[in-house]
Amino acid sequence: MDVEYSASESNGLSSFATQLQQSLPLTIDDGDENTYPAGPSQSIKLVNHSRQFSSAGMTNGNTNGMVEVDEDEDEGENEEVERSVVWDNELSSEGSDYDSDDDDDDDDNGDGEAVLSTLHIEVRLNPYSTLRHDHLRHIVETYIRENFSKIAVDGVEVDGWRQVRILEEHCESIKATECGLDIPFPPLSSLQLQTHLYQPSGSNSLQEFSANLDSDDEDGDDKAGIMAASVRELPSGELDGIWDTLIYGEDIKNKLLNYIYTTLLFSDANVDFNVVTWNRVVLLHGPPGTGKTSLCRALAQKLAIRLSSRYSHGKLVEINSHSLFSKWFSESGKLIQKLFSTVTEMVEDESGFVVVLIDEVESLTNARSSSSGSEPSDAMRGVNALLTQLDKLKHRKNVLVLTTSNISHAIDSAFVDRADIKQYIGLPPQQAVYWILCGCLNELMKSRIIQEVDLLDWKTAELLSNAGVLGNQKDRARRLSLRLFKLAGRCEGMSGRTLRRLPVLAHARHLASSVLPSEEGAGGNGGRATKLSVWIKAMEKVVREENLAIKTVKLGGTTLL
Repeated sequence: MDVEYSASESNGLSSFATQLQQSLPLTIDDGDENTYPAGPSQSIKLVNHSRQFSSAGMTNGNTNGMVEVDEDEDEGENEEVERSVVWDNELSSEGSDYDSDDDDDDDDNGDGEAVLSTLHIEVRLNPYSTLRHDHLRHIVETYIRENFSKIAVDGVEVDGWRQVRILEEHCESIKATECGLDIPFPPLSSLQLQTHLYQPSGSNSLQEFSANLDSDDEDGDDKAGIMAASVRELPSGELDGIWDTLIYGEDIKNKLLNYIYTTLLFSDANVDFNVVTWNRVVLLHGPPGTGKTSLCRALAQKLAIRLSSRYSHGKLVEINSHSLFSKWFSESGKLIQKLFSTVTEMVEDESGFVVVLIDEVESLTNARSSSSGSEPSDAMRGVNALLTQLDKLKHRKNVLVLTTSNISHAIDSAFVDRADIKQYIGLPPQQAVYWILCGCLNELMKSRIIQEVDLLDWKTAELLSNAGVLGNQKDRARRLSLRLFKLAGRCEGMSGRTLRRLPVLAHARHLASSVLPSEEGAGGNGGRATKLSVWIKAMEKVVREENLAIKTVKLGGTTLL
């Protein structure tokens, strides 16, 4: 793909660009957020219709620099046009190349324009900010573009933004989250920024409604007052940050986000439901304690943030499955119908996005094949009612149904077939265990219960462990990180729920007598932080005790705590 250049002053610059083209993978950027791949087999001709040009932005020895050609017309006769040659050594080191026309076809959108990866920036506003969102969004993106050539992602706070007065006044947090490039520090030159501004709901209270068919229940039936569902406003301050604490393999979180984007894209394009079908239902299944419910809540929060420019508000409806059963014959189906009629009323407000969470969905969708007798049971009627309501909701653009199950084999096959995504959430692998333990310890460091130590990231700890490198006494961070790495390996088979209570059990069983709460209530042991090595040693003991306790329970014995 050629970028043409025509000017008498072109010789020096075009020769320079040709040399770059032969030595590095290049991308041609036209200054309008469009980039074009340029391979060694292609010629680079830089377009210029002005009388003067200059090369700028070149940093010696810095392969993340940019060579720009500023093409300014005399006296502002025409608007300024910029052409840039952008390259990045990260792409070269990963073996990226554009040696064939087929590669060019894969990297553009069919109109000759390369598709840039998207970097999502999430900005949490303070409750009193009234600044126009488009203006604040421009300030945030300008700050990032002007101060960084590369940026850390995955929920990391952007450095230095509090030094900008207007950002300090209106923002509480600015984070770079997910990115389409699978590298820890992607170059901004290869990214388009998408900034999401949100203000968490000021109230974390839940609105609850009961499962009564008759709100004027006068017979004192014991079903009166049973909570059928709770409704939470989104984004919620209570759910903020949960997404970053959940660690799974196989890029599960991004797969779920991409699914939502796909359904929105197809809905906006008015794809015929009779030809291409999706049901807006997700089923997360796996053993208890693996974070399925937490992931559903975090996903609802993430969607409320990501879709904040599309929907003015969000709601999370958590259904209590067990409340929808009645001792009266055929009433369970009616309770389900009444509950979903309330959900439908919420969905009819198209300015909001509604996420419906059904935890332990097997309670509502027990396999009908297991029923006996020719007369439909009340449970069977309940399953039929739920399936009917789901079929009605799938035509709505602004709703998503998330479900979880610990015993997926008991779920009715018709419900399983309706789930667009059936994702298994298993026990965390060693890498996830390491990050969970690091997160727990970092939180205790932040609370001044443990002395601060900069623990190594997973990849570094794994490389050092595989190489047989042992931390010496002087390198405390390396030594303790490798010790924690080994502990993570011993936690195989433990759920995330169990892992997150290890620090509590470690203190209760082995540190309570020496690390006591202070009278002032700030920090333990009179306010003095405890060494990290002491905590890791206590957690190692707890892991051995927990493994023994699990074996004892499985054998029918008993254990304490």
